Amino acid sequence: MSGSVRTLSQKVWDSHLVREEAGAPSLLYIDLHLVHEVTSPQAFSGLRARGLKVRRPDLTVATTDHSIPTTDRSLPILDPIAANQVAQLDKNCKEFGIPHYGVHSEHQGIVHVIGPELGFTQPGMTVVCGDSHTATHGAFGALAFGIGTSEVENVLATQCLLQRPSQTFKVHVDGTLRPGITAKDIILAFCAKVGIGGGTGTVLEYTGAAIRALDMEGRMTVCNMSIEAGARAGMIAPDDTTFQYLHGRPFSPKGADWDAAVARWKRLPTDDGARFDREVSIDGDSLEPMITWGTNPGMGVSISGAVPEPSSISDPLERDAVAKALSYMGLEAGKPILGRPVNVVFIGSCTNSRITDLRAAAAVLKGRKVNPNVRVMVVPGSMEVKRQAIAEGLPELFREAGCDYREPGCSMCIAMNGDQLQPGEYSVSTSNRNFEGRQGKGGRTFLASPLTAAAAALTGVVTDVRTIL
Repeated sequence: MSGSVRTLSQKVWDSHLVREEAGAPSLLYIDLHLVHEVTSPQAFSGLRARGLKVRRPDLTVATTDHSIPTTDRSLPILDPIAANQVAQLDKNCKEFGIPHYGVHSEHQGIVHVIGPELGFTQPGMTVVCGDSHTATHGAFGALAFGIGTSEVENVLATQCLLQRPSQTFKVHVDGTLRPGITAKDIILAFCAKVGIGGGTGTVLEYTGAAIRALDMEGRMTVCNMSIEAGARAGMIAPDDTTFQYLHGRPFSPKGADWDAAVARWKRLPTDDGARFDREVSIDGDSLEPMITWGTNPGMGVSISGAVPEPSSISDPLERDAVAKALSYMGLEAGKPILGRPVNVVFIGSCTNSRITDLRAAAAVLKGRKVNPNVRVMVVPGSMEVKRQAIAEGLPELFREAGCDYREPGCSMCIAMNGDQLQPGEYSVSTSNRNFEGRQGKGGRTFLASPLTAAAAALTGVVTDVRTIL
């Protein structure tokens, strides 16, 4: 990939190549390996069976997030499978010398929330985790992607990974987002534009004025859902916003090391004249709040739009997929999505559980009461987010509005520990996936931003938040 002009992803790839052979996968060095309790047990068992140690425990970070209940931490974990996974990760980390932010750690949280907030995630890194939403860390200009359990074992043992290079895909979002439009709407609009396979085999690089204007938490939301368009990873070039976010964080470089790091990071952005394999543009000025109507994240529409008509779709496979999704969701073709009653609102997940997400929802809910027919769950992404929220009085605000404010974890995103929909229930969710049964067997999920979710909580129906703002 070396050449005079290169993209951001090509620069990171080139600087981590250990070995390259024609026709074979390349050996790539990994800077940061994030581990959680769901995809790691078999990997650690594999190490034991082969008599291997963890190659670089200092470059490995573990947290408990998927299986941990969002109820009071002093209570026992009732689900035996979840309890075993949580206990096993603690045991594995102690045995192999890996730092672990477990159940009672002051830094426990969702893996893709605590990595950045502790300063582990930095520009120019390669970052992997046995979790598909590892692309989140690409917001910092890191090449970050999810890996499978056997690959988790390989990285633990060698700190390297066999990979093939991806194509490059530029997603240019220009203009200025209007009030009520957020980072979540950008990425849902992109997924709706290209579909769930539109980014297959590529690393997305998000550029343009609307992307540059986002804070780091908004950028993480955008990169988080790159996988939902089929991409390997999503990246945003580091800039002053990135550096300000990272400065002073516990594991960020300090002193002269910081100055050297920033100088290095400033060389990462894509060179002028570098060519991308694919490009697409989105007009940020014309974006509306987005919401999904179907059973994958590409089945989305602007809040004022209508559910599609299968009969208007020429491709037979796509037509069947739309008809099947409408049947599962119990929606009528060609009808508006606005006004659709909802049973549950979930504000959380690695996509939208950071402090800015909680602030956005709180601003809509402040001084108001949620609809009595709607259960509203607010789940912070980490203990640090929880502490920030307490300092700003957000838990009291949510509770006064009638929300169920809980402890940090993945929660209803993956329907764990009882945080789930009942068959036939509708949810407006700030999470990242709306697959059949994702939030509970027979549950039906509309993906949306924290603003749109909060609006639905107040009215009990799918609502354009701009009518409330």
